[in-house]
Amino acid sequence: MNIHRADFPILNREVYGKPLVYLDNGATTQKPQCVIDAITKEYLNVNANVHRGVHYLSQEATRLYEEARETVRAFINADSIEEIIFTRGTTESINLVAASFGEAFLREGNEVIVTEMEHHSNIVPWQLLRSRKGIVLKVCPITDEGRLNLEALEQLFTPKTRLLACTHVSNVLGTVNPVADIIRMAHAHDVPVLIDGAQSVPHMPLDVHALDADFYAFSGHKVYGPTGIGVLYGKQKWLELMPPYMGGGEMIGKVSFEHTTFNVLPYKFEAGTPDYVAAHGLAAALDFVSCIGMDKIQEYEHELTRYAREQMALIPGMQFYGPSDNAVISFNVAAPPLGKAGRGTSLIHHLDLGTLLDRLGIAVRTGHHCAEPLMHRLGIEGTVRASLALYNTKEEIDALVAGIDRVRKMF
Repeated sequence: MNIHRADFPILNREVYGKPLVYLDNGATTQKPQCVIDAITKEYLNVNANVHRGVHYLSQEATRLYEEARETVRAFINADSIEEIIFTRGTTESINLVAASFGEAFLREGNEVIVTEMEHHSNIVPWQLLRSRKGIVLKVCPITDEGRLNLEALEQLFTPKTRLLACTHVSNVLGTVNPVADIIRMAHAHDVPVLIDGAQSVPHMPLDVHALDADFYAFSGHKVYGPTGIGVLYGKQKWLELMPPYMGGGEMIGKVSFEHTTFNVLPYKFEAGTPDYVAAHGLAAALDFVSCIGMDKIQEYEHELTRYAREQMALIPGMQFYGPSDNAVISFNVAAPPLGKAGRGTSLIHHLDLGTLLDRLGIAVRTGHHCAEPLMHRLGIEGTVRASLALYNTKEEIDALVAGIDRVRKMF
């Protein structure tokens, strides 16, 4: 695969006098020049509120906004643009489902299943719903290898189960969950499924029609697009039955002080002025990765991940967490033994390791990665996470390995 580093201007900069090695792509990816240009050009030439004006700029901005919706639809192979809702990101998409699906279909005593490897964004909204409506939150455990225990998951379904919410790829463990099998399992119990795709959409082809997912959420900024834009895909049959998430402009049909009717899909869920410029930027990002080929990106990143695990495993005291199926490697490192007897070995604190790597120009993520329940399961406070993207190289992996070894010897 041809490395597209030249398309990303920020990768040319230095940090503390060292070449930037950016390995925090699980948090956000860098932006190619085509996305930057798309945003700039719209602000320079076509900046006007969408859907509401008869003048030329408004019509042009509306056209770009709705073309972006079609780009998203085609990228994920949804059946219709009515199933594509623009949000601020994965977090808002999940909160929308929790609020609206929860209002329509969940009652006291009903159950929602999540998993032990979820991001806080797929835990807290359900806890808030539990506080409001008295639902029951059930948790599918993981195995010691960092994979979902599918036998245990099967046992969690009961006649009271109303939804399964599951991540496609763990942002900590790098586990790629068998979501097609999980969806089939849930549907066999007549339970709809919400998939958190924040960590999957940037790294692999996606076909929501083939998956038969009921809801699928992802963020633009993790797939080389702008911040502040995301997508909720929802099957039309569910979206038609769900009440609006927010009230205001655009989501209305008719308004009086006595009664309000709501707009058609997808606008029923898009109250207020949307970030139409970011939607256009997201479309440019999806076109960018589509031109490269998601299958080629997946293949390249899989090989890069394998190389990174092999090289990092040579570092004494290296401790990995999870299988790192693709693009995410979480780890801690033990300090060298103290004294001739080799006593006193302990893990270098993840914050210390990440801070010192930063001084070498290497950007990684440290902490609990918004997955504190998973950290409790692993028996640790946090990890260092190196997350990869299509522009990373083996030379950067070598720099990471050398940096970890250098920091390790400091302790």
